[in-house]
Amino acid sequence: MNVPSNLRYTKDHEWIALENNVATIGITDFAQGELGDIVYVDIATKGKSMVAEEVFGTVEAVKTVSDLFLPVAGTIIEINPLLEAQPELINSDPYGSGWMIKMSVDNVGDVAALLSAENYTALVG
Repeated sequence: MNVPSNLRYTKDHEWIALENNVATIGITDFAQGELGDIVYVDIATKGKSMVAEEVFGTVEAVKTVSDLFLPVAGTIIEINPLLEAQPELINSDPYGSGWMIKMSVDNVGDVAALLSAENYTALVG
């Protein structure tokens, strides 16, 4: 299981990478493995201001549909355009080309309060 140490994580298996006040968000390697083959991503929240833990979309795998939860409050500014035609990128490259959204973060301090790689690894153990 791949858990990059430069990212922060949620108990709901999202990862977040912060650069200035813009965050890139996706689901973890553990989550994509549990879901299985991802066949569809539904994110229609671009431009919306949302609170932490609010559902920003869904991901559909062969065996289930799972909600996607926002790690921190902010406004969604971009949705990964590649996922519409290639949702399987989430399976093959969850921390790279399989990212889901970019957002402007309301309070960058909230990101530091999320799980470290070590704490996330212990959670999914």
